[in-house]
Amino acid sequence: MSSPLESGPTTGLAASQLRRIRRIVDAAVLLAEQGGFDGVRLRDVAETSGVALGTLYKYFPSKEAILLYAVNEGNEGLERVMIEAPPRGATPVLRVTDFFARATATFTRRPDFARAVLRAIAATDHATASQQAGFHLRIGRMIIAALRGEVPDRDRPLSEPIGTEREQSIALILNHIWFAALLGWASGLHPASAVAERMGQAIHLILGGNET
Repeated sequence: MSSPLESGPTTGLAASQLRRIRRIVDAAVLLAEQGGFDGVRLRDVAETSGVALGTLYKYFPSKEAILLYAVNEGNEGLERVMIEAPPRGATPVLRVTDFFARATATFTRRPDFARAVLRAIAATDHATASQQAGFHLRIGRMIIAALRGEVPDRDRPLSEPIGTEREQSIALILNHIWFAALLGWASGLHPASAVAERMGQAIHLILGGNET
């Protein structure tokens, strides 16, 4: 099962409990797609999922935790896609640019859900810190894989550092730029297409003179 850094509270649970978690997460995603962050109310999640509110709280302390679970599941799916169809390009610039173009398209294709997730990620909450870290660590792992022209190693724990110090720094900077650009999109400052464009500019500025 996934560790807390990856999706959420699934380690060691029985099949019936995992089914409840699945219903809770699916209900929260549906409500987010219909009404964004404010549309995800725990009482509504409980009612939609058919799980008692008290039981829901045993698995998730907040709606932010549910949304972070869902987005980390989505990132696990994106990682599988990157293994099956790695970023295209003969150079790090081309591969990382392709990765962010695909990641942005995937993330923003459900706008209301994506905006809800961004609010959940941006929330300062100790209870969801490990899930927030998991989001950024998985994106960083995919960036480093694209830099190297490799596929992500899904068998390697997210908590285990990968790449050189320079690669880690590049991944961290690009990760932060992407998140800031997504927040700008979520607030209406620019369209989703501008996120990928800005990432392309940042990648060229950071890596353009260091092609291998």
